[in-house]
Amino acid sequence: MPSLKSIVNLNYNGEFPEQKSYFQKPKKRGIKVFKSKFMGLLALPFVFASATNAAENLSAESAGAGGVTHTVTSHFAQILSEAGVAELQVQSGATLTNTLQNVANGTTDVGITPLILPFLLKNGRGPYAKTGKEEGSKQMDNIRALFPYNLGAFHLFAYESTGLKSWDLAGKVVYNGPPRGGALTNARQVISVVTGLKDGEGYTGLQVNWGQMSKTITDNSAEANVLPFTIPSDIMIGALSAGNINLISVPKDIYEGEAFQKLTKGPGSAPIVVPIDEMGYTGGVNIISEDGYWRGMVTTGAQVVNKDMSFDLAKAMTATHIANIDKLIANTAYAKNLGLKTAGSAGDSGFCGAVGMKYHPGAVAAWEEAGVQIPDCAKP
Repeated sequence: MPSLKSIVNLNYNGEFPEQKSYFQKPKKRGIKVFKSKFMGLLALPFVFASATNAAENLSAESAGAGGVTHTVTSHFAQILSEAGVAELQVQSGATLTNTLQNVANGTTDVGITPLILPFLLKNGRGPYAKTGKEEGSKQMDNIRALFPYNLGAFHLFAYESTGLKSWDLAGKVVYNGPPRGGALTNARQVISVVTGLKDGEGYTGLQVNWGQMSKTITDNSAEANVLPFTIPSDIMIGALSAGNINLISVPKDIYEGEAFQKLTKGPGSAPIVVPIDEMGYTGGVNIISEDGYWRGMVTTGAQVVNKDMSFDLAKAMTATHIANIDKLIANTAYAKNLGLKTAGSAGDSGFCGAVGMKYHPGAVAAWEEAGVQIPDCAKP
């Protein structure tokens, strides 16, 4: 299980590599206007759902356009508008450490949070050290979830030409993330648990900013890569331009072992098992596993609102999401592996334990009316 020191020292900026395409020319960072692929809108300061008779006008935040959080939030905006439930004004490019506090303080109505952040906020640690534990706990008391989803899984992959077909990383150069932050910490933890090796001792870790990811992967700066991607990943597919890839599962015995299971039960993480034929890859990606399943660890997250949102609105929003999960999966290749249907599992959603995330009462009602029993530990 990750040490408390490794968790609280995260400098988490809420961004994952999937948030923008790194096989295109880099763009300036910051708050961005998103041209919605769901709604076909022109660039505006905010993305508006299209209906005009919605009962509520709500503000929402997501991380960078093109990534998991913005894709899910934009879809949410569209379906809420179509159902006449609410109009979401979605601001992209937000820093998710700030988004969580904005929702807690009532300045933003709807947000997304990786579940490591509620743990850090209520303990006054990491990016919330200046907030402090007392104030952080008060702010977390204001947060409630509507639905869960994950932000990507950690993959070990290497070009076929390297000959790497297992987690034998001893003596190798491994690209394991940016110079600092949660992704690097988690990648190091996964490698350590699976192989027993430490960065700088058993292997040489290579840290490069996300903006240089495509070049770092395709020019073989490293012999292997351990990075968080969606399943499937456009980044992985783009990397095929430089050769075929071996994508290597965590071995079953290690995955089922005590150490790996403890790691995946740490704040902000969960285990994942995906049938290889459901990963969405065709030619060029060779998935290596002993039994037809790919195993790994995901970063867990949730769509959140303030606890003062009305019961009826939270229920209607959640019910609309539930009714349209299959639509999102049909429109987005990786959505079927985002854990959108894990609300009934404390372990797969990552809500309970040290994180302590609670659903809004209206969300509980919507899920349970849909036949999903919410775990007691995630009820308010």
